[in-house]
Amino acid sequence: MLKNYFKIAIAVLKRRKFFTFISLFGISFTLTILMVTTAFFDKMLSPSYPDYKRNRSLYITGVALVSSKNGWYNGSSASFYFLDHYVLKLKTPEKIGIFSFSAKANAYVNNKKVVMEYKYTDANYWEIAEYQFLEGKPYTKQQIDNGERVGVISESNKRNYFGDAKSVVGKYIEADNVSYRIIGVVKDLPRSMRNFYGDLYLPYTVSKGNYKDVGFQGGFGAVLLAKSEADVPKMRTEYQQMLSKIPTNDKEYDKLYAHADTMLESMSRKLFGNDENVGISRMIAIVSLFILLFLLLPTINLVNINITRIMERSSEIGVRKAFGASSKTLVYQFIVENVILTLLGGVIGVFLSIVCIFLFNQSDILPNLNLSLNFTVLVFGFLICLFFGLLSGVYPAWRMSRLNVVNALKAQ
Repeated sequence: MLKNYFKIAIAVLKRRKFFTFISLFGISFTLTILMVTTAFFDKMLSPSYPDYKRNRSLYITGVALVSSKNGWYNGSSASFYFLDHYVLKLKTPEKIGIFSFSAKANAYVNNKKVVMEYKYTDANYWEIAEYQFLEGKPYTKQQIDNGERVGVISESNKRNYFGDAKSVVGKYIEADNVSYRIIGVVKDLPRSMRNFYGDLYLPYTVSKGNYKDVGFQGGFGAVLLAKSEADVPKMRTEYQQMLSKIPTNDKEYDKLYAHADTMLESMSRKLFGNDENVGISRMIAIVSLFILLFLLLPTINLVNINITRIMERSSEIGVRKAFGASSKTLVYQFIVENVILTLLGGVIGVFLSIVCIFLFNQSDILPNLNLSLNFTVLVFGFLICLFFGLLSGVYPAWRMSRLNVVNALKAQ
């Protein structure tokens, strides 16, 4: 029976090629956009190089002082003092790594300006983040305590600064008129990895700013690593208890916010700017609503096209009803035909998604951010196809089943 339905569906698709093109275009285009977007968010949120331990990590990326009386808000990155004086005293985390957010420095090589982004870190940072070292190794705690001017550079920074040199360990790189001895080279990572991206990594003790300044705000962040995923809630609870005991030390501001978030929570907070509640449910609701509205347009288009197709086949429906075909049988047939149509559009959509992702990766719009269609994305695409097929086929099929045999035959 399904084989016959498939043959009928193909014949119907060939009958009105323009309508078929519009239907397949709507399905495949919508599916392509959704699958590429899903691949992007999957890449952003899933553990990836060098942040492979993301599932058991919390990130501190900002500190905010708020005045309840005046409504003032003063937000910035955390200070090294805040992280060192308070956060490093937590007992639940297995490790706590401190890093600065990258800033730009200039260098000149053969009268050519090279712009690099430098980042300060402590020793624990290298034990939490799993960088791939192409040569050399990271600096040690002893080198940090000694204030040695050593650094780790990225693969692309090595290429920009030293050209085709095979090895650069032991050589010096200059940034803002200060020379640093290179002790390691790491594989490039995408700029979207804000907590980990850098062209030049340096010990925090060589920072030009006074990292010992007392205050809560500065240019640093931290990653808290739990022993296991099960310990993450316990780690968060201890952190919040510690935070609640810290005085603001400011007469104008009476509240201190410094959230330790998962990557999803951090993204949600940046989108909605909520200082107390993360608002993940709100973000999911808004994204779901956007997807629903995005799917609604092609679905309505398919419903209208399917109704037109069915009305053109009124004589066929009338004849089949006259020979005893039940409404249930006809409804089942037309839903199957529509699912076949949407699955064909889905196959085209998957192919277009692969092409778009390949072109995106080759374009280098976001360097080192390589998208891919994994199992999750493919399952998502398959479910979207079924959603299209059922939603856009049920109502036209129901309309068809209500056709009167006599009127259907008279229509031709």
